[in-house]
Amino acid sequence: MNIHVTGRQVEITPPLREYVVSKLSRITQRFDQIVDITVTLSVEKLEHKAEALARVPGNDIFVEADSTDMYASIDDLVDKLERQLVRRKEKNESQRTDTV
Repeated sequence: MNIHVTGRQVEITPPLREYVVSKLSRITQRFDQIVDITVTLSVEKLEHKAEALARVPGNDIFVEADSTDMYASIDDLVDKLERQLVRRKEKNESQRTDTV
């Protein structure tokens, strides 16, 4: 699985990149079907925004979070992405059991 971190109007420092990768590693351990994740961090005035596009077989999952702190935005982003992946996994499992 690949993790791509890019920045708009913000420099991606090694500690920031490491923080994103460490937070996303929690998700990649639970969901093994993720092909890659693209994370875009941006700053607009006082708003720090984090966006992620997770590619999984069948579809793509897009989430975004914003806050006044970049690290808080990343935390919110990871929580939202995890909820979306859990919802997708449960939906796929229920469809498999319905067809049997």
